[in-house]
Amino acid sequence: MSRIVVATGNEGKAREFRELLRGLDVVVATLRDFPDLRMPEETGQTFAENATLKARSVAEGTGLPALGDDSGLEVDFLNGAPGVYSARFAGEPADDWRNNAKLLQLLAGVPWEQRTARFRCALALVTPGGDTYLAEGTLEGFIALEPRGECGFGYDPLFYLPEYGKTLAELGEEIKNNLSHRARAVQNLWPVLSRLWPGDKAGDTRY
Repeated sequence: MSRIVVATGNEGKAREFRELLRGLDVVVATLRDFPDLRMPEETGQTFAENATLKARSVAEGTGLPALGDDSGLEVDFLNGAPGVYSARFAGEPADDWRNNAKLLQLLAGVPWEQRTARFRCALALVTPGGDTYLAEGTLEGFIALEPRGECGFGYDPLFYLPEYGKTLAELGEEIKNNLSHRARAVQNLWPVLSRLWPGDKAGDTRY
């Protein structure tokens, strides 16, 4: 069976992608399967540029198709910040707790109607031959007043969805995987994915 390498060593993200790609006739590997592979510095000014940098580097380093993603949080009150700097918003080394604490500090006293935000994900699929396919997905919500929930990672405990009355971290992986920004980006890339690796999910109406 063919393999695709998801350009991440983050286990939470890896689980999410394995679920999102389930049904394709492909085995999903990650950077943990290639411990000697070094990722390039994320120098892009957009999520799409960084996703392409990662996918291209992995495809060249492994000789396998690679799926790179770059995603983050855009807070309207902060003019789109933290954006491409979401993972290291509070500095190095990257730390979810410190990132969330900094975000809450910057939004202290900001009224609810001005706490609108979105998660944005850009996906880049790069083949060993250099073919590149791009897709994006977004999820709209609000920044909660305090963290809630134990599931998920990153800013999930602060990202509140009014239609559910919960944060992403309170929804659980099954619901999150159906509506997240990564899920929507995968949906938008699905025509390419299902053409390259048709499987039992190729006719799924969700995709």
